[in-house]
Amino acid sequence: MASEPATNPAAASDLISFLKALPDCRMRRGIRFPQWWMLLVAILSILSGQGSLVGMERFAKRHRQILNELLGTDFAKSPSDSTFRLLLAQLDVTGFETLLRDWMAVQPGVVEELDTLVCDGKTLRGSIAENASGAATFIAQVSLYSQTLGVAIAQTGASRQVV
Repeated sequence: MASEPATNPAAASDLISFLKALPDCRMRRGIRFPQWWMLLVAILSILSGQGSLVGMERFAKRHRQILNELLGTDFAKSPSDSTFRLLLAQLDVTGFETLLRDWMAVQPGVVEELDTLVCDGKTLRGSIAENASGAATFIAQVSLYSQTLGVAIAQTGASRQVV
């Protein structure tokens, strides 16, 4: 059964307090890791480019000792990919996203309105080359533009093949 949060999660001042205030979505039986800790590890692993369940497990294993020191925890081992899968399968993702968006909006230095992001893709003129099988290879660039900041905040370019 889910427990009621002690405070409004969106009113929490820092990310860890926010995660601790979220109601636990899991059944009480067999819980070895707190939900807040696993969600924090999942967020950190995604931010470091390890978005898969196996990546989360590897991130937790690699950083378990330093996380224990910094967070005041004492886990002898790290959660497996299936532990992350079970947590994320039971998590109310829509509710979590809404609360996280609300939490971000009340943080100091965050703009009042959420930013509008525009994604734009371009193909380099003359870069399309068709091979004998009909597949086309081309060079593309994708930019992510922040309307609030008025600048491109991310860009990537790559050679792609389309069949």
